[in-house]
Amino acid sequence: MVRLSSMGDVLLTTPLIRAVRERHPDATITFVTKTVFASLLADNPRVAEVIGYDAQTPLKALATRIKSGGYSHLLDLHGSLRTRWLRLWVGGTWGGYPKHRLARTLLIRTKLDQYRDHRPVAERYFDAARSLDVSPAGHPLEFFVRRDAMDAAQQFLKQRGIGIDRPLIAVCPGAQHATKRWLLQHWQHLVTRLTTTGSDVVVLGGPADRLLGEEVAAAGAESAVNAAGAFDFPGSAALLKLSHRAVSGDTGLMHLATAVQTPVVALFGPTVRQFGFYPYGGRATVLEQDLPCRPCSAMGGPGCPLRHHRCLLDITPDEVFDAIRRLPR
Repeated sequence: MVRLSSMGDVLLTTPLIRAVRERHPDATITFVTKTVFASLLADNPRVAEVIGYDAQTPLKALATRIKSGGYSHLLDLHGSLRTRWLRLWVGGTWGGYPKHRLARTLLIRTKLDQYRDHRPVAERYFDAARSLDVSPAGHPLEFFVRRDAMDAAQQFLKQRGIGIDRPLIAVCPGAQHATKRWLLQHWQHLVTRLTTTGSDVVVLGGPADRLLGEEVAAAGAESAVNAAGAFDFPGSAALLKLSHRAVSGDTGLMHLATAVQTPVVALFGPTVRQFGFYPYGGRATVLEQDLPCRPCSAMGGPGCPLRHHRCLLDITPDEVFDAIRRLPR
């Protein structure tokens, strides 16, 4: 199986991995992804090997390695120009899945919904494995958290007096693209309300979110802690697993929360359900605004094309707080 990036996309392959393993218990499943995402599957017992790929690895060298594996089935779960070259050099018969690029482009540019396939991406991936006689069974995403990662996360929280006597809420304020980010003041308002009504808060994100995390956590005083940039994927997964609930934008951490079975409130702005990336197979609530300008992009962008960003700004902290309270544990 090949899915080079990104965090959420790789996690969305796990229902297919599970289905293949259950249908073919003796199969050897190898997964190819960028090295930075390899830890998402490194501890998955259903996967025999994870092959990491990075910019220093010539694509032809990767193709040679795959070809030498003598695999009976080749699945392209990415469908990019890079994986098309990979398929050409590896040879053989590959399975792919529908990305619906035309329907997506029409919806973004004209707001005309031409989607006939409303399946989530996690289920579209199964089209690549038709020859393996597998079908979606509604299983959630999976991430297997190591014991050492759990211990490190628990120690981190304990040293700061967080989440010991009060419910722990994880908040994930960062996003790669600006239009997927909720307003900083909204995050701060939410954290203040959470911490003053009996919850502790842990802020999650990558190294680029460290300063943002500090600003968000500061709103909760001693009842909130910033873990953005302090943990890798397994560590972040452990913190999410220890959390009673999570709040995230349309990001990989949203999918990671569902993969460790933590209920999540997801904030969607420039992207929509038709693209197939809503939380899959977990306890989740999606908050979004019904606006004629949505969707405005496939993955978010540097700024709102109409310069109002109402798709996220109009989602209030009080709405998110109420959604957190309504989520079942």
